[in-house]
Amino acid sequence: MVGSGLAGASAAASLGELGYNVKCFCFQDSPRRAHSIAAQGGINAAKNYQNDGDSIYRLFYDTVKGGDFRGRESNVYRLAELSLNIIDQCVAQGVPFAREYGGTLANRSFGGAQVSRTFYARGQTGQQLLLGAYQALLRQVAARKVRMFPRTEMLELIVSDGKARGIVTRNLVTGAVETHLADAVILGTGGYGNVYYLATNAKGSNCTAIWRAYKRGAAFGNPCYTQIHPTCIPVSGDYQSKLTLMSESLRNDGRIWVPKKQGDTRPPSQIPEAERDYYLERKYPSFGNLVPRDVASRNAKSVCDEGRGAANSLGVYLDFQDAIKRLGTHVISERYGNLFDMYERITGENPYEVPMRIYPAIHYTMGGLWVDYNLMTTIQGLYSIGEANFSDHGANRLGASALMQGLADGYFIVPYTIGDYLAGTKLEKIDSNHAAAREAESRVMERTKRLLGIKGKRTVTSFHRELGHVLWDCCGMARNEAGLKKALKRIPELREEFWKNVNVLGGNEELNQALENAGRVADFLELSELMCLDALDRNESCGGHFREEFQTPDGEALRNDAEYSYVAAWEYAGPNAQPILNKELLNFEYVHPTQRSYK
Repeated sequence: MVGSGLAGASAAASLGELGYNVKCFCFQDSPRRAHSIAAQGGINAAKNYQNDGDSIYRLFYDTVKGGDFRGRESNVYRLAELSLNIIDQCVAQGVPFAREYGGTLANRSFGGAQVSRTFYARGQTGQQLLLGAYQALLRQVAARKVRMFPRTEMLELIVSDGKARGIVTRNLVTGAVETHLADAVILGTGGYGNVYYLATNAKGSNCTAIWRAYKRGAAFGNPCYTQIHPTCIPVSGDYQSKLTLMSESLRNDGRIWVPKKQGDTRPPSQIPEAERDYYLERKYPSFGNLVPRDVASRNAKSVCDEGRGAANSLGVYLDFQDAIKRLGTHVISERYGNLFDMYERITGENPYEVPMRIYPAIHYTMGGLWVDYNLMTTIQGLYSIGEANFSDHGANRLGASALMQGLADGYFIVPYTIGDYLAGTKLEKIDSNHAAAREAESRVMERTKRLLGIKGKRTVTSFHRELGHVLWDCCGMARNEAGLKKALKRIPELREEFWKNVNVLGGNEELNQALENAGRVADFLELSELMCLDALDRNESCGGHFREEFQTPDGEALRNDAEYSYVAAWEYAGPNAQPILNKELLNFEYVHPTQRSYK
């Protein structure tokens, strides 16, 4: 099991409980530091505790529609069904979900839905769910069914006779390269949002594990589908290395607005109500501030492009004054207190007194390794779960569904589907001297030696930052043919310069974060090209993939179901060859595709 976030920890714990011997790897010093802890707002489940008309079918429908009809119906329906079990599982583990005064579990609403189905623990839901999975994992560690390998990074996949049979790792403290053999391999290593350099992801999040698998023969699904989150603290300078997310749950009580007048630099308190444009409420009266993330993000960009941003900059206001007057400061503090504190520490502004300033940022990746219904990739015995697979979210993830998918995959799907594979497959015996293992290990050593031997003049970070600028400008919130072709010309040039002029300090047999970072950026320089190829090939707008040439008269995404109703599964064809595009056609039996409307 590679990765020990929500998907990885829950899968390793469940497999241990079923009697498997599991090795679990994470590059952090503890599974508790997996990026899943950063999830703030909540987890969806169709429990209908609010008696507001929710159901499994309605959650299924909202998720398929929210993904702009680019998700697989069967997977999404299973996810909606399992959502009920996840809440029961987590409550039994002691996860401290928010409760109503009478003791029942509380719910709040989230973008893309008109019912309250999101379970939460203040603004730290991901952390509390991860601690639940972590204690289940540690129970199996104590029972000696799971063995943890912290500070260990997967650098290569071992494939023998067409089957995944293990991984090659580097110990991040000693630099030791080690081979680990297995009957099956599961990747739960999260998303690749850090390819953009500035993203809401933890700085360690990377694509190396899934990219190694891709280069060994696993198809990569929908790489161009990246999610832009609408409520992020705006960029404040060139010195920044990452961005900070404000939970989407804030859109329950916060109202989003900008000045009506272009170039208005007055403080928000001096702008009267009549001169404010609550643009989401104006354009989408039935959903208001709770439109899905891609819609909210595009509209924020649009008003800023018009010169109506908060204080005439890149940002819009998220204002809680009405909610504070209606409910009182203490209620808002109970719901969002830790988020407000975090915002004040970063910006120096008190959101109880002045509106937050927010702007969209790269957050989640809907693309990832292609998997079948059993979550197996195109390599036999290699599974991909959570954000590492191309997922159930189609072209746009609705808020509060990443935690749902990670735990559904880890607790309730892969522990059972992997048994089907192992029971029906004859596996040859291999050891660390097997040709496939030796070959994988030599690839790791050769790559490391090459990175350390360049001795160029540019830092790894300078390459990563430039790549991020190219991607954000050409394959970010909006894409067009000219921009994507420009990126496809620049990225190979940047990659070539990287391998000639990067400077990686230190050696291999020691703790060397410069070397770790160099390997990850080298993979980003390859993945980014595949992302742009996929975006250029898809001549339509859908969800987070917004091609400027394909939009409705009022600026909404314009899908082309006749030609592009498929999952793009890209196949590696060699170092200098164009990847091969395979298409999994999507059939909609229960939810028929329509022009997505939230008006």
